[in-house]
Amino acid sequence: MPVVHQGDWPPATPISGLPARGRAVCFGVIDAVTILPVSAAPHYSVVMTDRESHRSASDGLNHRLRLVWIGRRRVPGIIAGTRLRVEGMVSLRDGLPTMYNPRYEIIGIQEI
Repeated sequence: MPVVHQGDWPPATPISGLPARGRAVCFGVIDAVTILPVSAAPHYSVVMTDRESHRSASDGLNHRLRLVWIGRRRVPGIIAGTRLRVEGMVSLRDGLPTMYNPRYEIIGIQEI
């Protein structure tokens, strides 16, 4: 599995290699955003996919990570299609690795 290292961030781990619990860094693309009704407690939830390591749907590995920001209804700049690098504590929630209030960096795309 490839390891990516840039700047002051620790080496990245593919989503399929994340521990069930513990601190990790990974990167990928926001694949889905959950919109909550106004009556719900505020939190912003997205699903990130590491398409860089996604070989095929039949490889049997999980390539999805849920990111949740508690107390926020949205996070500026984080929408479907945004590339992110995230760092935080990983835990399993409903069978999906999840990071709450992760540190994040939006990764731009080079223009030619």
